[in-house]
Amino acid sequence: MAAQPTGSDLLVDALVKEGVDRVFGVPGEENLDIVESLRRYGIQLVVTRHEQSAAFMAATYGRLTGKAGVCLTTLGPGALNLTTGAAYALLGAMPMVMITGQKPILKSRQAQFQIVDIVATMRPLTKSSRQIVSTASIPTLVRNAFRIAQEERPGPVHLELPEDIAAAPAPEGLEPVTPHAVQVPVAAETAVATAVDMLRAAQRPLVMIGAAGNRHHLVPALSDFVRRMGIPFFNTQMGKGAVDGNSGLYIGTAALSEGDYLHDAVGKADLILAIGHDVVEKPPFLMETPTQKVIHVGFQPAAIAEVYFPDHEVVGDIGEALGRIADQFGGAHPTAAAAFAAVRHTILEKVAADGTSDRFPLVPQRIVHDVRKVLPDDGIVALDNGMYKIWFARSYRTHVANTILLDNALATMGAGLPSAMVAAMLHPDRRVMAVCGDGGFMMNSQELETAIRLKLNLVVVILVDNAYGMIRWKQEAQGFTDFGLTFGNPDFVTYAQAYGATGWKIESAEAFVPTLEKAFTQGGMHLVSVPIDYTENSRVFIEELRNHASVVEAD
Repeated sequence: MAAQPTGSDLLVDALVKEGVDRVFGVPGEENLDIVESLRRYGIQLVVTRHEQSAAFMAATYGRLTGKAGVCLTTLGPGALNLTTGAAYALLGAMPMVMITGQKPILKSRQAQFQIVDIVATMRPLTKSSRQIVSTASIPTLVRNAFRIAQEERPGPVHLELPEDIAAAPAPEGLEPVTPHAVQVPVAAETAVATAVDMLRAAQRPLVMIGAAGNRHHLVPALSDFVRRMGIPFFNTQMGKGAVDGNSGLYIGTAALSEGDYLHDAVGKADLILAIGHDVVEKPPFLMETPTQKVIHVGFQPAAIAEVYFPDHEVVGDIGEALGRIADQFGGAHPTAAAAFAAVRHTILEKVAADGTSDRFPLVPQRIVHDVRKVLPDDGIVALDNGMYKIWFARSYRTHVANTILLDNALATMGAGLPSAMVAAMLHPDRRVMAVCGDGGFMMNSQELETAIRLKLNLVVVILVDNAYGMIRWKQEAQGFTDFGLTFGNPDFVTYAQAYGATGWKIESAEAFVPTLEKAFTQGGMHLVSVPIDYTENSRVFIEELRNHASVVEAD
């Protein structure tokens, strides 16, 4: 006779019904029942070396697939290590389900040992946080968790499964709730008609693609809309790649909030069609021109902020709404492309990733240029957080959606390597690279062991300046004395070898591309240590843009 299913069996069976094929995490004593159920039901358990990495990996899985990634930890200290990952997914709109353990709740002989109120801790960091108090509620709670995590706006959900509920017999005949597709509501006809009228009245409309425009299922609809309307477009950092950067209508990426060459085009526009903009991102532009109109097209109404307060909103399925706008407009906009032709040429020329400099240590422009050179159109680069993220956002051309993974919402350090690992797991046939500063890399460098254990093909570029470089630059820009932001590093070649990876140290500008090619050709796990010269930060982002602003004001 088969053993009676337990609460953990019910939970894992529900995960199977949701299409979950892997769970990231660090198990503990309080969820050994779940671990056993995962084994018996055939779900892969990807054991990480830190719970924070498990959350980053689950969130990135959700970002790349549209299906909630799942991570697992024990109670107390393990669960608390998920909090940064929870915020990362909440602000970044990445679907994720976090499952944590807890001491028995019906009867406990350990008093308050290791007990922290994780459900309450997670409430402000998630869309929903619940404790499971009976086996009978597991199927509906799991189904609801995935529904909430995946519906717009996506984000993290937390479930706490106490040890005694996990081990308790399940009610006979209880089955998981079967998922079903849900149709996203469509925009009102009057909202679409008003948007069309505003576009007809505009002489210099400009499209902006934000974070919510970069959902994987929206890519065809966005590309079709831009092609049919013939309106130049730019994107926010997290909207980067939704439409091919080689398009003749692409104007650039808003790496800064104001004062960059791109903002010459923003200032010229009399109407901005903001598709999927999410104000959790650092502002791509500031609404300060009284005569400039802004239309918000989103799955949800705009979140009004001091720098973003649209004049009109089209709320509903973004792809469907854009299709109706293009249908009703009836062709390409007659003046938009010509209005921005000259400024577009100047912008792209000024922010191009210049690969001609042979200076060593390498300048950021050369690094961006060379990374683009070795990655094919579908190659994926995952960025950690640092000054180099601004350079990549500004100058790196993307041709396929979700081939540059960056975080412009929480903007946490330590996520680059775990994110790249998930990309390599999901796309083993594509070139995948992580680009990390030495500070961010060392925050989760222990996951090298996980990557090697999983036999991933992955190249990690470590930009070495022996400092928290972005903050050190801002410290200098604000006139403060250089203090408190420098550190030492291990020998990264030896560090890689200690884990069983291959290490490389770049000692000239011309060696960078050949080394990357060798690493990708050989396969496996590679660390490439690259000294970087950040003096370009002040030259470009302070001196050059200050001079440019003076010229613009004079005109």
